Amino acid sequence: QVHLAESGGGLVQPGGSLTLSCAASGSINSLYTMAWYRQVPGNERELVASILSSGFRNYADSVKGRFTISGNNVEHTLYLHMNDLKPEDTALYYCNAQHPWLTEANYWGQGTQVTVSS
Repeated sequence: QVHLAESGGGLVQPGGSLTLSCAASGSINSLYTMAWYRQVPGNERELVASILSSGFRNYADSVKGRFTISGNNVEHTLYLHMNDLKPEDTALYYCNAQHPWLTEANYWGQGTQVTVSS
């Protein structure tokens, strides 16, 4: 079992920056693909960014050049550095851990709210 706990959300003005953190505990290891998703009420949850065990990073087109995903394998912490935030980035952001071949080993945090507004 893996437990994920997000933090760092809040209210920020357009153009501002915010860093989200996700602390992973339990049976987590460096094989997992780690990712950030976000969801707006009434919409499906969408992938924001992911990082494979190889270190390869993938970003949604809407956040490329503005967001950076990074991880600390020793402390099992995942980060999402968000710059030049826009009102359309407002959402509940979730941390996700997915084992590469055990499909049932898919874990979610409770989410942290990011609101971009003046």
